Amino acid sequence: MDTPAGIFRKHWRLTLVILGVAIAFGLLYVLRSAVFPFICGLVLAYLLLPIISWPERRLPGQGRWLQMKRVSLIILVYIFILGLVGLLSFYIIVALVDAFLTLINNAPQYISDGLRTLEEWAETFRQWFPVEMQEQIGKLVQDAGVALGNAVRDAFIRGVSFTPATSSLIFGFVCLPIFLFYLLRDSEKLSTGFYSALSPRVAEHTKNIMSIIRGVFGRFVRAQLVLGSIVACLCFVGLLILGIDFSLALGLAVFTGAADLIPVLGPWIGGVAAVVVALAIAPEKAIWVALVYLLVQGMENIFLRPRIQGAYLRIHPAIVLVLLVLGAYVAGFWGLILVVPLAATIAEIYGYVRQRVRAEGVQQLAQP
Repeated sequence: MDTPAGIFRKHWRLTLVILGVAIAFGLLYVLRSAVFPFICGLVLAYLLLPIISWPERRLPGQGRWLQMKRVSLIILVYIFILGLVGLLSFYIIVALVDAFLTLINNAPQYISDGLRTLEEWAETFRQWFPVEMQEQIGKLVQDAGVALGNAVRDAFIRGVSFTPATSSLIFGFVCLPIFLFYLLRDSEKLSTGFYSALSPRVAEHTKNIMSIIRGVFGRFVRAQLVLGSIVACLCFVGLLILGIDFSLALGLAVFTGAADLIPVLGPWIGGVAAVVVALAIAPEKAIWVALVYLLVQGMENIFLRPRIQGAYLRIHPAIVLVLLVLGAYVAGFWGLILVVPLAATIAEIYGYVRQRVRAEGVQQLAQP
C-alpha cells in the first residue's frame, strides 16, 4: 500500500495544481472587496464572449481587419447593453420617482392613519392583561421604540464610516468597462500566454480544472436565470390576484425577476420597490403586496432554490440547505452567495483528481 509520501511523489504535478487552486481561492476570499469588480468583469466576459464570437466567425475579414472586426463587435455590444440598461433604468426610475412623490405627498395621512391603527391595536392588546401589567407593557413598548431608534442611528453611522472603505471597490467598478474591453479583445492571447508559461503536464491539469470551473459556473448562471423567471411569474400572478394594473404588475414582476439574479439582496430590492409603488397607487393593498413578496421569497429560499440549484449543480437539495446555512454562518453575505457553486466545484475537482490518480496507477501497473 502506497504511503502519502509515495502518492505525492507519483502525482506531485497534480498535487501542485490542486494546491494552487486552493491558494487562489483563499487569496480571492481575503482580497474579495478589492477583486470583486474584476471578478464581475471575468463573469461578464464569460457571458459576452460567445455573443461576440458567433458573428465574428461568420463575418468576412482577415489580417488586421480581423482585430478591427472584434473591436467593432465589442463596441456594438457595449452600445446595446448601455441602451438596454438605460431604457430599463429610465422606466424603473420614472415609476419609482412618481411613486415616491405620491408617497411623500400622502405621507402625513399615511403616518397618522398608521399610528392611529397601531395605537388601537396596542390598546386592544393591553386590555387583555391585568391593570398592574398594563403599565409595564407600555414601558416595554416605549423602550422598544427607543432601542429601534438607536439601532437605526447606529446603522446609519456604521454606513457612513464604511464609506471610505468602499473607495477601492468604487474605483474597481470605474475601471471595469476598460478591463472588460481588454478581456474580450485579447481573450485568446491571454489564455495562450497563461498556459504557455506552464509545463505541458501542469497546463493539461490546469485546463481541465478551468473547464470544470467554467462548467459549474455556467450551470449556476442557468439556475439563477430559472429562479429569476419563476420568481417573476409568481410575483406577477400574485399582483394580478391583488388587482394591480396589468402593465404595472408586469413591470414590477420583470424588475423583481431581474433583481433576483443578485443573490440575497436582489429579492429584497424587488420587494421594497413593489411595496413603495403599492403605497403610492393603492395604500390599502401595500400590506398584501408585502405578504405576497414575503411568501414568494420564502418559497424560493425553502423549496425552489435548493431544488433548482441542487439539480443544476448536482447536489442534493437537503445538502444545499445545509450549505446555505453553514456558508452564511462562516462567511456571511459572501458565504451565502458562493458556498453552493464552490462546493460543487470542489466536488467535481475531487472527482477529477480521483479519476486521474486511478488512471495513472493503472498505467504504471501496465508498464513492464
